[in-house]
Amino acid sequence: MASKDPSTDKSISVKNYGWKYSVATRYILFLLLALLFYISLSVKLLPERYDIKVGTHSEKSIAAPVQIEDNKATLKAQEEAAERVQPIYTYIPLRNDVLVTQLFDRIDRLNQDEVSVQDKIEIYKREIPQRVDDFVSNFIASNRGTETYPPELLEEMKKVIDQQAYRIPQETFIKIPRLNPDDINQIKSVARDIVSRLMNEIVDAQTARAKVAELVSASSLNDRTSREVVQELARASITANKFYNEVATKEAKVAERENTPPVFIKQGDVLVEKGQLITPELYELLGKNGLLKDEVNYWPELGILLFSILLSLGILMFIRQSDMNMFKYNNSQVLMMVLIYVITLISMYLAGVLQSEARTYIGYLAPVAIGVILVTLLLDMHLAYFSAIIFSIMASVILNVDKGEVFDFHFGFFALVTSCVAIFSIHRASQRSTLLKGGIMVSLFGAMSVLIMMLIQDSSWTRVESLYALAFAIAGGILTAVLVIGLMPFFEVTFGILSPLKLVELSNPNHPLLRKLLTETPGTYHHSVMVGNLSEAAAEAIGADGLLCRVGSYYHDVGKTKRPIYFIENQNNMENPHDSIDPKLSKSIIVAHARDGVEMQKDYKLPKPIRDIAEQHHGTTFLHFFYHKALRQAEEQGIEPDFTEDDFRYPGPKAQSKEAAVVGIADSIEAAVRSLRKPTVDQVESMIEKIIKSRLDDHQFNECDLTMKELDIIAKTLKETVMGIFHSRIEYPEEIKKPKPDNPPKQQEPADSGDSDSKEDRRRSV
Repeated sequence: MASKDPSTDKSISVKNYGWKYSVATRYILFLLLALLFYISLSVKLLPERYDIKVGTHSEKSIAAPVQIEDNKATLKAQEEAAERVQPIYTYIPLRNDVLVTQLFDRIDRLNQDEVSVQDKIEIYKREIPQRVDDFVSNFIASNRGTETYPPELLEEMKKVIDQQAYRIPQETFIKIPRLNPDDINQIKSVARDIVSRLMNEIVDAQTARAKVAELVSASSLNDRTSREVVQELARASITANKFYNEVATKEAKVAERENTPPVFIKQGDVLVEKGQLITPELYELLGKNGLLKDEVNYWPELGILLFSILLSLGILMFIRQSDMNMFKYNNSQVLMMVLIYVITLISMYLAGVLQSEARTYIGYLAPVAIGVILVTLLLDMHLAYFSAIIFSIMASVILNVDKGEVFDFHFGFFALVTSCVAIFSIHRASQRSTLLKGGIMVSLFGAMSVLIMMLIQDSSWTRVESLYALAFAIAGGILTAVLVIGLMPFFEVTFGILSPLKLVELSNPNHPLLRKLLTETPGTYHHSVMVGNLSEAAAEAIGADGLLCRVGSYYHDVGKTKRPIYFIENQNNMENPHDSIDPKLSKSIIVAHARDGVEMQKDYKLPKPIRDIAEQHHGTTFLHFFYHKALRQAEEQGIEPDFTEDDFRYPGPKAQSKEAAVVGIADSIEAAVRSLRKPTVDQVESMIEKIIKSRLDDHQFNECDLTMKELDIIAKTLKETVMGIFHSRIEYPEEIKKPKPDNPPKQQEPADSGDSDSKEDRRRSV
């Protein structure tokens, strides 16, 4: 019978209320888990903040939590780099030799005109400087508006040429009219050659002009007048052709500033010495890097908070989508999971404290697999695999020593490998030694994961670092096994958890209570072992805890050791004491064994799930034989019965778990089958169906979550198991001999109540 959520199902016992079954408590625990993640991540990702003011002295040294850019130093370096940029000059090819040709062509034409010498002199004084100026102006005008030269460069060109303009002496203008055409042709060629040779990227025209006299002296001109005219006109024609480019210079300075690498304060460098005066610049530097309490940047905190909630929500959703019903109805399991996460993260931090930038390999000592091992043994293997992902993420943050990065892939990969190997190694652990073997596997595969990282990043590992990393990875696996072995008893006792390891220990026949059962009540001991075989098979068939059913069956009847002779399996060739006592007293003795068993198990400190099976395996079933015996006695004495059927029922409670219900069914079936002298397949099958139906009609499954489908599976499994256990006693249909008509076989009726403690009742009622 499937039950509802305890918060809405009023048929569930009152004891199921409280913090263990509160939905609000469940979500509070998951909020605490999110808070745990937040604190763990904040310690690593958020820098320490200081309460200091400008003008005060620092009470402690403040180191850079991460690599910090020194903006002031960076700006200074950029300005120095810009100052080192030399002015950029742009060469402009003016073709001043063309200007020389134009000047001498004009002189040749004007000298041939019939104009007075004085007029010619005046024309030359006016035209020659003007032609030089027009030559430059025309060049600027033709290039203005084009992309060849920026306007600023053309303006600079005009200004420089005007400033460096050459003034021709008055005597030269007087001598020019005296030149004849032959002289003009000769000196024009010399002048052009001199100007062409000197117009080679000139910044200062005066420097080039100083060389004209030397070149003229070296020329072929012999006439003094010609030499003087060539010299002066060449000087007038020479102009600067390389000018300061302000735009290009500014662009170069900007580029140099941008290309200047920022100046960083390395992680761990002291920003403020103890006792140092806090200047506005220092205060600004601390504030920009989130080191002041007055200037907190809440965005990183919000990111960490959302990340923590995401991790906790992921675990919650995984549990809700899984088949882990214990998380739905028992918050103690969630509390235990939170505690496991706390222990695992603390162990990571303890290893992280020993780390430094020079000794990052110490992080491999962290027992990162301890959490998944505890989750596997105490909770659920599938949850352990999901937890492995969570722990890998946390390890990549907690064990990361590079403050410039949030995650360290090396430790994340190491944690994921070791966690998965640990789960695979111990998920079927049945002995404490298995944990040590699992630790060895964690060591080997942890070292292998480290070796993989070494091979991938060969250049970043030295030989000494490699050896240390492998050694710490191996030591971490052994440490994990030691810690798990030490923590398991704590969780088992504190939370009443029956881990597979604990159950196997309790199933040891050398346990004092089982030895007592074997020596004082051998029949009950044999019966308990058989019930264990049956219940384990049935429980595993429906997905319940088969090992718990087996061990619970071993202890379910230990209460019979107080009065062993009152139970038929322990009566060997002796008179049944129930024949001579009042049926009410017989009932009290029979039903007391469940209560006595619980008290004995408490004395031996057996876990509560085992005690619950002993207390609940009979539920509130009815003792038919003693009730009817009491009725017969009352009838024979001629008095009205002063009792009811309820007085001849077990006190309960009814089965609260699938395991308790399965053990109760197996207990009744084993006793009923053993009471049959020559059982047949049909008899066994009919008896199993009758016992289950009787308990179902008696509402014995109302308080556990067994479904009708599961009851059918239990019946089928028990039938197959009974056939295997009692194979030699059960007659199959083809082996049953046909009875003779004059000697019909005496047919036995199967037990009517399924009560394993009233076998005498069933034997007498046949």
